[in-house]
This record gives sequence, C-alpha cells and structure tokens, in this order.
Amino acid sequence: MWYHRLSHLHSRLQDLLKGGVIYPALPQPNFKSLLPLAVHWHHTASKSLTCAWQQHEDHFEQPETGYFMKKRGLIDSQFCRLYKLKYANTVMRFDYVWLRDHCRSASCYNSKTHQRSLDTASVDLCIKPKTIRLDETTLFFTWPDGHVTKYDLNWLVKNSYEGQKQKVIQPRILWNAEIYQQAQVPSVDCQSFLETNEGLKKFLQNFLLYGIAFVENVPPTQEHTEKLAERISLIRETIYGRMWYFTSDFSRGDTAYTKLALDRHTDTTYFQEPCGIQVFHCLKHEGTGGRTLLVDGFYAAEQVLQKAPEEFELLSKVPLKHEYIEDVGECHNHMIGIGPVLNIYPWNKELYLIRYNNYDRAVINTVPYDVVHRWYTAHRTLTIELRRPENEFWVKLKPGRVLFIDNWRVLHGRECFTGYRQLCGCYLTRDDVLNTARLLGLQA
Repeated sequence: MWYHRLSHLHSRLQDLLKGGVIYPALPQPNFKSLLPLAVHWHHTASKSLTCAWQQHEDHFEQPETGYFMKKRGLIDSQFCRLYKLKYANTVMRFDYVWLRDHCRSASCYNSKTHQRSLDTASVDLCIKPKTIRLDETTLFFTWPDGHVTKYDLNWLVKNSYEGQKQKVIQPRILWNAEIYQQAQVPSVDCQSFLETNEGLKKFLQNFLLYGIAFVENVPPTQEHTEKLAERISLIRETIYGRMWYFTSDFSRGDTAYTKLALDRHTDTTYFQEPCGIQVFHCLKHEGTGGRTLLVDGFYAAEQVLQKAPEEFELLSKVPLKHEYIEDVGECHNHMIGIGPVLNIYPWNKELYLIRYNNYDRAVINTVPYDVVHRWYTAHRTLTIELRRPENEFWVKLKPGRVLFIDNWRVLHGRECFTGYRQLCGCYLTRDDVLNTARLLGLQA
C-alpha cells in the first residue's frame, strides 16, 4: 500500500515539475504555525483521552516521510482543506465538505427516515469551519453560516475510510471438504425454519458463514419448496420463470436439462448481476449417480491470492463477457453479462463475487493482446485450485432436503446420472436475503 501511495505522489510531483513549479522537501514544521488565524481551536477533553487532530489547509502531508509541501496554486484541491484525527489507534482524514455533508443535525438529516435532508450541491466546495472544539468524545464544527455540526468520535472511526478499510463487510468461514465436514454444520428443520425466528436465524447464520445451508423434512413438492424460499426472500423471476421444475428432457437450451455431468460453475454469469442465491430440491430420483458437487470459490481464490497475488489482481480487473443464446421451442433469449472473474470491494480488498462458468464464457474480446496470455495463466491457476479433490464437497440431494447456495461464492456441479430425476427450485433476490439477516441482528 505504501508503495502505491508513494508512486502516486512521485507521479504527481513529476506532473507539477513539468509545469515549471518546484516543491522542495522541507523538514516538518511546527504544525500550528501553518494554521490560518481565522480558525480557532478549543480542547476541553480530559487528559486521559487519546485524541489528536491536525488541520490541513495550505499544505499536503506526505505520511511516509513526515514532510510537507507548500501549496503553490497547482496542487489538487483534494489535498487541501483536510482534517486529520487520531482516535482509538486509528488515524483518519476527512475533507471539510464531507464533514459538512454528513452532519446529523435535525435540519440536515431525518433521523426517522434515516435519509439526508441537506442538499449536498448547496455546500461550498471550499468550505472551512470557523471553529473546531473537542468536548470529551464529541467533536464540534462551527461553519461560516453559524451552523454547528457535532460528531461522536466512535461514529467517525466507524464511518471513516480508514475505519472501513479495517472492517469486513460479511464475516465468512472459508472451507474445503475436510473443513466443512469437521465443522458439522447442522441443518435446520423445516418447521423451525418456517415458524420461528430462532430457526431462521440459525439457518441464515450458517448460510452467511459457509455459503451453503440445508433445510430438512420439507414435503417434496414444488409448492412447499416455494413456501420455504419465500420465508427469507422475494423469488427472483428470470428467463427460466419464477419457480423452475425440470428433468433431463432438454426442454431448455442448457446442459443442466440433460443427464450429463456438469463441471463446477456459478449460475447466470450472463446476467449483468448474477442471481444471488439458488435453491435446489430433488423431488424424485429413480436411478443412480447425480450427486451434487459444491466448491467454495472464495477458498480457492484465497489460495490464488496467497500463492500468486499478481494473478489474483489480474482476475479482479479484467472484464469478460458471458453469454447465453437460446433458441429452443418457444424460448428465444440472448443474455450478456460483463464483469471480472473475481469482484472485490476497492477499499478493503474483500472478495464478494466470483463469476466462473466455462460453459457460458463468451469470446474473449475485451482483453488487450498483451494481457490475454497472462489472463489465461491466472485463470488456469484458479481452475487448478477449484478442481483440487480436497476442495470438492459431494452431497446426494434427496426428497425432503432443500439446499440453498450462495451463487456469488459457492460453485456447484453434478455427476452424470441414470433414470428419472425431478428437480425444482428458484433464484432468490440477494438484497432481500441479506435484509432478512440484518433484521435478525446478523452482520451481512
């Protein structure tokens, strides 16, 4: 991280030097001498409080060296009018516009609807506070128009960029077959799932941690499966309908509607936003084979990150097209989804989506010629991890046992089978599943 920040600074200096402006590196000056006289400071906190602040207005701090560069008119405005705060072992930097925009006073924020009332476009982009005061654990800013904004320091830590960089959006337990089996993750009974918040919360906790969860003792009908799904989310209607019910009759232009084996993959990669959760219920199977394969894609991606971080980065940056073309009977569809194989949050580098389907990957025409081979190498590295036997968890679906899969994380497949096999299921809206989890007090 320090290398990228230093490189950015060096690049910026080169641009400035080309413009004929020179910024000599200066020893760190007395900080208060840089503050404009118009800004007043008040500190009424107790001596035991570990808190320090600095105001950056006419200089840019280079954290790695501790030096400062005087502003000479060309330096970016983003480097000016900053407020630096250290609290709870976290060093935070806030733009004054941000501090004014996030004011939680009654005139700026509706605490009943949890919505902003302040018109952000009305905030002066060069705004600076007249006074700044710290009282115990509350920070007060008085703005030029007399409006006062106050912040609890813990709120600032939680909502600062630096605080978010240290925070995981969704806690997870990464697994291979052995880890999952040793965890002995319990299934949830259908009645408990449908009738109690305790059963539902237990199910969602398992699902959020592992990306898969089971409900037992479900009557083997499409109607009961639908009722189960609606307990946690709206059903996402797609080109396959609301609830799908299929056998190996090739009634749709998809390999899933055959008896053939299916390699590990995620579904609907050809949607711009792939379906979040998939529900499977085997209603009947009179034959052999047909076990379901489950692989934690995040576990495999973590192995790539540890062994070949540059390949992980490439897979997270190169966009690909996935495509579904169907012209069977009355079904005519042409879907295209675009995105990288690995999707990460840029601020904390947390992986939140894997888009992996070798069946539906379209022609690679979004990758420059000098990157293509490196992408294939990175993709091969990920595929090797996904195909390691120790990462494969096999389960036999049977009537009464419903499987929920996080389609943004866990890949699924199938071994070939014989005989008559009936499955039903659906896709769920991811936002609604996570909403249900949060309402039950889970982090999601």
